[in-house]
Amino acid sequence: MSNNRVVSGMRPTGKLHLGHFHGVLDNWLKLQNEYECFFFAADWHSLTTEYADTSGIRESTREMVLDWLAFGLDPKKCTIFEQSLVPHHSELNLILGMITPVSWLERNPTYKEMQDNLEHKDLSTFGFLGYPVLMAADIIIYKATRVPVGHDQLPHLEITREIARRFNHLYGQVFPEPEALLTETPKLTGLDGRKMSKSYGNSIYLSDTAEDTRKKIMTMITDTQRVRRADPGEPDRCIAFNLHRLYVSQERLDMIVPACRGAEIGCVECKKILAESVVEGLAPFRARREELAARPELVSDVLSDGSKRAQEESGTTLAEVRAALKF
Repeated sequence: MSNNRVVSGMRPTGKLHLGHFHGVLDNWLKLQNEYECFFFAADWHSLTTEYADTSGIRESTREMVLDWLAFGLDPKKCTIFEQSLVPHHSELNLILGMITPVSWLERNPTYKEMQDNLEHKDLSTFGFLGYPVLMAADIIIYKATRVPVGHDQLPHLEITREIARRFNHLYGQVFPEPEALLTETPKLTGLDGRKMSKSYGNSIYLSDTAEDTRKKIMTMITDTQRVRRADPGEPDRCIAFNLHRLYVSQERLDMIVPACRGAEIGCVECKKILAESVVEGLAPFRARREELAARPELVSDVLSDGSKRAQEESGTTLAEVRAALKF
């Protein structure tokens, strides 16, 4: 086993957006050159919120992995697989669920937050409460030593560490306790000022057309304290300015910031500049994506090959688990 193994996954519950582009994917691209990486489409996890209508999960998985490949993830450098094609995840989830106290799950910070923000869905299910157990199984079944997380995700990883520790205490040392590989990712706000999320419907998607991107950006909230065009603005209060920092050249920003504060440029004009900069910045990715999409078997082949590799690794670990349980 590599002592530099990384595991990370993403739920296929819809299209990927700029938050994934500049957060997760940008980080994964670097990690595949530095660690032994396992990246997976977490389709079992999709059921925690999409159990009432599963019709879109398969297509979302394909589109998501296509985004990964277009961005630059290389199946020769990392293992890309589909969670549900590796049954060992489910078996370890069942075993770990038997030893995980309910109180650990109820204190999960995301549990209440998602229930509040997704009021239109019934999340009072056993699966939703217990998804951190499945997350722990996903990670430790590969004996991962590193998990890429942001500071806000540290409590989630700590549950995984506690579960691994409890298993080792009860049955003997099998799992390493994975450590956080802290990543600094830009905090991208959505069109409405909340965190950009496909669940909130406030996102600019990677698969949007150039025209869709322009239209969405023109609806973005800016500086809510700037009521009239003649009022001075403040870029640090502006929701849209988060994207300016990523896509607009520094030379242009040096002109926009004082012009905004001096009321020499309006929000509409400023967002037009942003829209063109985003469209231009995403053009190479979108061209690459279109090229890969013309190869209909590409994604299924990548997932099939990667899942076979994942099954081999996870099967070895599960044999150790069964031996530890004296089954």
